[in-house]
Amino acid sequence: MELNTNKKRVGLGRGLGALLQDSESTNRPAKPNPLEMISSMNDINVNFIETNPFQPRAFFDEEALNELADSIRTQGIIQPITVRQLGRDQYQLISGERRLQASKRAGLSHIPAYVRTADDQQMLEMALIENIQRENLNAIEIALSYQRLITECSLKQEELGDRVGKNRTTVNNYIRLLKLPPVIQAALRDNKISMGHARAIINVDNVDVQLSLFKKIVEEGWSVRRVEDAVRELQTSDATLPLARKTQTLKQEMRTLQFKLSSHFGSKISIKADERNKGEIKIPFTSQDDLDRILEVLKF
Repeated sequence: MELNTNKKRVGLGRGLGALLQDSESTNRPAKPNPLEMISSMNDINVNFIETNPFQPRAFFDEEALNELADSIRTQGIIQPITVRQLGRDQYQLISGERRLQASKRAGLSHIPAYVRTADDQQMLEMALIENIQRENLNAIEIALSYQRLITECSLKQEELGDRVGKNRTTVNNYIRLLKLPPVIQAALRDNKISMGHARAIINVDNVDVQLSLFKKIVEEGWSVRRVEDAVRELQTSDATLPLARKTQTLKQEMRTLQFKLSSHFGSKISIKADERNKGEIKIPFTSQDDLDRILEVLKF
């Protein structure tokens, strides 16, 4: 069932519409900007619009779509979708797939839409940025969208941050999530763990330890704070482990050397050394004869 209120909302009237159309025809440059809007807003048959092949959202919540459809039946389309024209009565969606799908469920035959010209790369960039800014994407979908903007649209992280209104650190935090094992990415996508959990886990380099922490989160309900504390403890122990091993090795070497020197001089030799290999060797003697014997061994 088509809602006539939508048409009334977007119709300009013959006189004003003609003036604007004439004005646009006169003032439009010979080579329009790729992102130039061709017309202010049109009512387009929903059957003439094909889906966006660059759509970053992989999942749509059925309940949310039905709620949006109910709202559209009552209020109409508040925010028009954006499309590009491929030919006569042929359009391709740039952004607004949820609104398009919900409008079909609501029984609308036409939907208000902005029409733009864009090539495939501009289509991808506009679709990704619009969805990141307006849709409730999960963290993995956002990360994938950021990654696609960087790799497929040749954007640097600073440029990407400017486009989506985020600083470079935020963008990098999302992209780093894609380094997590697939099972953890899937859990984040499905809201089994939070972004805070994932950001804590990613600071661990060992995949087995990451999976162990993930198991604790799922099975024991660890909070983000508890995961962060566990990661800090791991990092502290990892940092001190090489020093501990080095100190232990040094002590063993000193004991071996001390035994060899004691055997060589026939006296109980003591050696003290620190981790920088600085120290002292003590050779005790009990009498003048004992000292002469030691000097003889030293060949003084």
